[in-house]
Amino acid sequence: MRISFTVFMVSFFKPKVQLFFFLLMWFCSAELFAQQLITYPAPTSAPNTLHNDDFTVRVRKPGGKWQELYEYNVKVDEVKGTNHQVENASMCSFDFSGEVEISVTSNKDKIKQARIRPLSCAIKPLINGNTLSFRLTKARNLSVEVNGDIFHNLHLFANPVDDLIPNRKDTNLIYFGAGIHKINSGKLKVPSGKTVYLAGGAVLMGQILIEGVRDVKLMGRGMIDPSIKMGVHIANSKNIIVEGIFCTQCATGGSDSVTIRNVKSISYYGWGDGMNVFASNNVLFDGVFCRNSDDCTTVYATRKGFVGGCTNITMQNSTLWADVAHAIEIGLHGNPAHPDTIENLRYINIDILDHKEAQLDYQGCIGINVGDENLVRNVRFENIRIEDFRQGQLFNLRIGFNKKYCTAPGRGIENVLFRNISYTGKNAELSIISGYDEHRKIKNVIFENLTINGVQITDDMPGKPKWYKTADMANIFIGEHVEGVEFRK
Repeated sequence: MRISFTVFMVSFFKPKVQLFFFLLMWFCSAELFAQQLITYPAPTSAPNTLHNDDFTVRVRKPGGKWQELYEYNVKVDEVKGTNHQVENASMCSFDFSGEVEISVTSNKDKIKQARIRPLSCAIKPLINGNTLSFRLTKARNLSVEVNGDIFHNLHLFANPVDDLIPNRKDTNLIYFGAGIHKINSGKLKVPSGKTVYLAGGAVLMGQILIEGVRDVKLMGRGMIDPSIKMGVHIANSKNIIVEGIFCTQCATGGSDSVTIRNVKSISYYGWGDGMNVFASNNVLFDGVFCRNSDDCTTVYATRKGFVGGCTNITMQNSTLWADVAHAIEIGLHGNPAHPDTIENLRYINIDILDHKEAQLDYQGCIGINVGDENLVRNVRFENIRIEDFRQGQLFNLRIGFNKKYCTAPGRGIENVLFRNISYTGKNAELSIISGYDEHRKIKNVIFENLTINGVQITDDMPGKPKWYKTADMANIFIGEHVEGVEFRK
């Protein structure tokens, strides 16, 4: 009504003045739309164990009124020696566009130092007593760490604005509003053609099972209770989208055309892999965050009742944190009786925040460990930033026979490109590239612009003695049955 009246009044002015007013109105409405901030209510009837009061977290539009967020308790795995210890960390989330100010108050200790990761975001907080503050101008999945504590940190998920407005009258919508929702059977089996929406502040006490169906969406800003060990299970399905939610694990098996976007996975228990792929094709992970008590993301062939190889698997714009095992692991499981091929994999624009693994067989921020007669080929790692992890290797490419998990060695690894990979730190141990025998080789591994602590590793790098292998300069052991390793600018 006000807009109509304004248009009516402007109509009395000359055309040039009218144009000025309309442009001004358009600019103001566009600016208003660009500055959005959406917070979600605390889940009603939530148990005390769901909340963590280590931090008080507030957010606002620049200069606006502060809004306090609900601080969830999430469990993480700390490895001390050979023992695993569960620790309680914090998690908050909100949606925004434009710019926001964030205030984080430590309720336990005075803040002596703080960092916000990924470090590639270059966010430098201002510290005042026991409060730090900073601004964001784009969606980020962050770790806010006070006084060097990575096990009682704040996981802060600043989402893009959710543009899906669910129609509550839609018969194909399964809607969960803010609050605690119990699934009597422990599993919500989603039929074909349905959209499950977990609103911000919703906590689902049960697994979401997407099995033998197609055209299913799982959306929203809610969460699956962290005590559910396999929060989302996608099996033998097609045309599936999972977006925006929080869960412990999200596995895909025997499926085709799956998109997993802006999903957050944090686990704390044994074998708590984040986002597995088994015998599936055309799977996209985009903007995910994984902090896990085992491999963050894996691509395997025949495994757990799913049969076949994998092709066209992409992970991009994501953040990986392995409290145990690999950040990226490819190739271990397959079917020796009918050998599988895993091919056309892409890992692009990824931050690896940590890797901690004492067992030599399972080290490697990036691991291609091929067993069970698998052939892995055509793999691209590009624009990957590896921060200083606690223990392990940068790379581990091996054809092996791991008798604990396999019944045969792998068949081969071919055509692997590492482009624009950087590592800054001091804890990386000796990386390994090693084949198995004359018939099971690693072929054609290209490192293009590999940078370690600011030094570019190339075959013609200055200062390299002629009798050194280039791999020596990168602390990489190249074993037998390996052909065609190059280090390029």
